[in-house]
Amino acid sequence: MGTRKKDYVQNGLKRKGFKLSNNDHAKFTYITQEGLKTSIWTKTSFGSSHKDISDDNLSKMAKQCRLSNKEFMRLVDCSLTREMYEIFLKENRHIF
Repeated sequence: MGTRKKDYVQNGLKRKGFKLSNNDHAKFTYITQEGLKTSIWTKTSFGSSHKDISDDNLSKMAKQCRLSNKEFMRLVDCSLTREMYEIFLKENRHIF
C-alpha cells in the first residue's frame, strides 16, 4: 500500500462522510447519509512529526473502517463512493 500523506487521507475521509473530533488523536467517526452516527471510526496522530501515515497504520485504519487495504485506499482516493461504502457497510451488517 505504501505511505500516504496524513492530510490527503484525512481529507479523503471527510469527503466520504467521516466527521472529525479532536481528542488525544484526530478521530474520524462515520456519519451515514441520513446523519446518523455509527460505530465505524478511525484515527490519525497529531503533530508535525506525523506528516505521513505508514503502511502499517494504513492497514489498521482499513480494518477499523471494516475494509480491506485495497478498498480503504479506494475510499481515500475517491474511486469508492460514499454511497458504495455505505451499501457495503449495510450488506455486511456493520451498520443498519
